[in-house]
Amino acid sequence: MFGFLFRSLSKKTDDMAFWDHVDILRRYIIRSVLAVLVLTITAFFYKDFLFNDIILAPSEPSFITYRILCQIGSFLKIPDLCVTKIPLQLINIDLGGQFSYHILISVITGIIIAFPFIVLQFWLFIKPALKENEIKHSRGIVFYISSLFTLGVLFGFYVITPLTINFLASYQLSPLIINNITISSYISSVTGLSLSMGLVFELPVLIFFLSKIGIITPGFIRKNRKFAVIIIFIVAGFITPSTDMFTQILVSIPLFMLYELSYYISKKVVNAE
Repeated sequence: MFGFLFRSLSKKTDDMAFWDHVDILRRYIIRSVLAVLVLTITAFFYKDFLFNDIILAPSEPSFITYRILCQIGSFLKIPDLCVTKIPLQLINIDLGGQFSYHILISVITGIIIAFPFIVLQFWLFIKPALKENEIKHSRGIVFYISSLFTLGVLFGFYVITPLTINFLASYQLSPLIINNITISSYISSVTGLSLSMGLVFELPVLIFFLSKIGIITPGFIRKNRKFAVIIIFIVAGFITPSTDMFTQILVSIPLFMLYELSYYISKKVVNAE
């Protein structure tokens, strides 16, 4: 059932040796690695921008998300939505910690920016193995995969990350306990939340392939919609550990939209078969 994806192995066997096939894959991988390397080195020289304007920005009340929430709070007469202070003090306890995380963030930045190029290289490798109608129905796949990933990362960074940081930094068991957060913990949270949402936003693409091979059907998605809503709210609760229902709804809306989009994608794939 995975023939549509791996048909290249049988299709090219008649014309080339196995190692020739591997050599083609190696060239695409090298191109991807070189793209990430170049972008990583470039990002390395923009340390102040990467950390002050991006990575550390959600820890400041002046971050755009907090300002928008404050405006919404003023309009809805909910003053608690205004974030005026985030009690967060970052510390570094490793001698080479700051340099190591400078390199790590540079690499992650390189991967995120190079992601569309990496997807393109993968697509160029498998495209010759696809049938004409499969290529037709997969038109624009690189754009959709890249766009969904980018939207997911942006949503994770501008919505999930600041809400999570604000809640966890403000959560207090006792006034006697002060939050001195390590840079390791903070960066792991920022990058983890952002990248995980980038992957979650690939749900429509996953549904496309699962529908293509017959594992998922539109009927299955429609039938389990009520369970999906419950799961989405549970996931939103874990992503945003806050008792504020407004925040959970804010996170749940795009996840439910992705689920509905997946239904129409699955329906289109099945009808095209």
